[in-house]
Amino acid sequence: MRDVNQNSAEESPYECFDCGNVVFAEDNPGQCPDCAGNMRNRRTPLE
Repeated sequence: MRDVNQNSAEESPYECFDCGNVVFAEDNPGQCPDCAGNMRNRRTPLE
């Protein structure tokens, strides 16, 4: 396991599952501003 620096004030990239739009935000935006699809944090690995 690796150590990850966590900075809660740092913006993270969130990617839309449907259209691929990337938004930078401090918190999960919930819905894509372009297509209202679900967003995921790109720094979290997919299982």
